[in-house]
Amino acid sequence: MARKAKKKKHDDHVDESWLLPYSDLMTLLLALFIVLFASSTVDQDKLAKMSAVFNEIFEGGTSFMDHTSVIEQPNTITDGISEQEAAYIEDQRELQEIQGRVDNFIAVNELESTFATQMTDEGLLITIRSSILFDPGKADVKTNYNEIATELSKILEMDPARYIVVTGHTDNIPQNTAEFGSNWELSVMRAVNVMKMIIQSNPNLDPKYFSAKGYGEFNPIASNETREGRAKNRRVEVLVQQLVKEDGSKVDITQ
Repeated sequence: MARKAKKKKHDDHVDESWLLPYSDLMTLLLALFIVLFASSTVDQDKLAKMSAVFNEIFEGGTSFMDHTSVIEQPNTITDGISEQEAAYIEDQRELQEIQGRVDNFIAVNELESTFATQMTDEGLLITIRSSILFDPGKADVKTNYNEIATELSKILEMDPARYIVVTGHTDNIPQNTAEFGSNWELSVMRAVNVMKMIIQSNPNLDPKYFSAKGYGEFNPIASNETREGRAKNRRVEVLVQQLVKEDGSKVDITQ
């Protein structure tokens, strides 16, 4: 009886066609990660580098396996910006947050006509028209503004503490009374009394960070030739100083 011929066993062959869609999928995932990474920062150099890799993958025909180097994690400081510059930017951001709280305080109490804020080269400047705080020729703060001083003192409670300078200004109408012999004296005492009221309203404020000074009529912001101009010049300014200067050096608050 004839034996059946044995069929030759063919070598098993693994179908590798799945590698192509897998490679395409991984390439698309890499592209997605590149876009997400690049969009997470505004640094132009980093965006250019990511764009170059992106173009190489899709235009050069290379596989993602050709880019096996680990992508560096972004630094806490954006590339191209020094630590000093980053510290200054962060300090300015914190001052702007304080400004936002003061502006909200002004809006809630409808004090837009008498209070104002602005960022300066030295820090956040809060300006208060003297007409709402003092009677003409007087340095005693009106008692009905104690509540406003209390609210302002809460905003000025900061960690870390900042130097706060209170400055008095007057118009050019001469002062020659038994109490004040000049506008210098009047402006200084107005600044001192505002400073004292702020500090006494909040026991958490450290007096060593506060100082007061007066310019009299010698630092006007408007013309003294008109009533409106003189009203603008009669003011008290509260300067919340920056902690970091523009050159990156720190302001010493321990002196």
